[in-house]
Amino acid sequence: MSCQEVEVLIVGAGQAGVAMSEHLSERGIPHIVLERHRIAERWRSMRWDSLVANGPAWHDRFPGLQFTDIEPGSFPSKEQVADYFVAYAEKIGAPIRCGVEVKSVRRNVGAPGFHVQTSDGEYNARYVVAATGPFQRPVIPAVVPETDGLMQMHSSSYRNPGQLPQGAVLVVGAGSSGVQIAAEIQRSGRQVYLSVGPHDRPPRNYRGRDFCWWLGVLGKWDASTPALGAEHVTIAVSGAQGGHTVDFRALAENGIKLVGRTMELQDGTMRFADDLRTNIANGDAHYLDLLDEADAYVERNGLDLPEEPEARFLRPDPESLTNPIRELDLAGAGVTSIVWATGFAVDYSWLQVDAFDAKGKPLQQRGVSTEPGVYFLGLPWQSRRGSSFIWGVWHDAKYVADQITIQRSYLTHNEQDALVASGAV
Repeated sequence: MSCQEVEVLIVGAGQAGVAMSEHLSERGIPHIVLERHRIAERWRSMRWDSLVANGPAWHDRFPGLQFTDIEPGSFPSKEQVADYFVAYAEKIGAPIRCGVEVKSVRRNVGAPGFHVQTSDGEYNARYVVAATGPFQRPVIPAVVPETDGLMQMHSSSYRNPGQLPQGAVLVVGAGSSGVQIAAEIQRSGRQVYLSVGPHDRPPRNYRGRDFCWWLGVLGKWDASTPALGAEHVTIAVSGAQGGHTVDFRALAENGIKLVGRTMELQDGTMRFADDLRTNIANGDAHYLDLLDEADAYVERNGLDLPEEPEARFLRPDPESLTNPIRELDLAGAGVTSIVWATGFAVDYSWLQVDAFDAKGKPLQQRGVSTEPGVYFLGLPWQSRRGSSFIWGVWHDAKYVADQITIQRSYLTHNEQDALVASGAV
């Protein structure tokens, strides 16, 4: 099979790959997008059935297309989000080839660019954009042996409560995914234990505006780097059931038992860190701080937004907070399954270039890697807080496209000088 030539090869046709294609097309830069499954496949097959986006339709989208099948203030389902990216790809005429897996990318020796091996043959590419995003390899901590008799699954494999055996469930991780999954399982009639780690807990809506709006006008989406240690702090926010503020005390009132961070399993007993009260208090402080900033913004700008003093009301501490569970006999508590909402790790084993640190983390600045000609897109905090969100990746893609354009201009200048020197022009 002959080797196909392409100037820019984009790996992945999720939100990052589609955005990258749009910006390259606008600049007239030839490219292809290779996707091993379908466009936006992770939205379809690595999300639970009832998932909706955590941002409203007016906010979590690309500038060039609105959601047409949902009200702007509503939260699109995972299928609606996936369909949106398919429609967007069609709108911009993105040159996407689905069903093609990239197996390896290596720098050419004695020639510019990269040699790319795929399930559909080989390519030579001048530039490569890794647009596979941050959700590549599910992470399950090595806490419970697989032979322990408990069903264990990552949140990316969870679909609905019907998957789980009868009995109580431990959900580990209290970010957006963990909270929503725990609440859904609890509504199905099961006892749920929710392991709560450090988190930020913004208001879903305050004084008539969604938290996405507040983070925008307060400049928080554009924060360039997280506070020390905050890169590991998850955001607990939900678009489920029309959108609501995550309230761990309310979850406890509804029957969910809160516990601290999951630490270890010994002789059938799960041990939890003594940090539940601290984690809840820090989440409350973040919530109240954001209300303070919002109020100050309203007063400073003379906005006519309704006051909402009831938003500052905090429910009484539940039993699980005042008398925290430090140890839980799983069998005695009837726990038959664990859902790990513990995030993902990146997997760039196919990208065999000098662009990673010792832990496999990309070495990059705003998507420009240490390996000339290789770019990353869709990483958390790639340029700002909003980088891993739909609208944020679109803006990051514009920057990466600009950098590729700059590099192309240098090559064009070099080639023009060579032609002049040879007398061809």
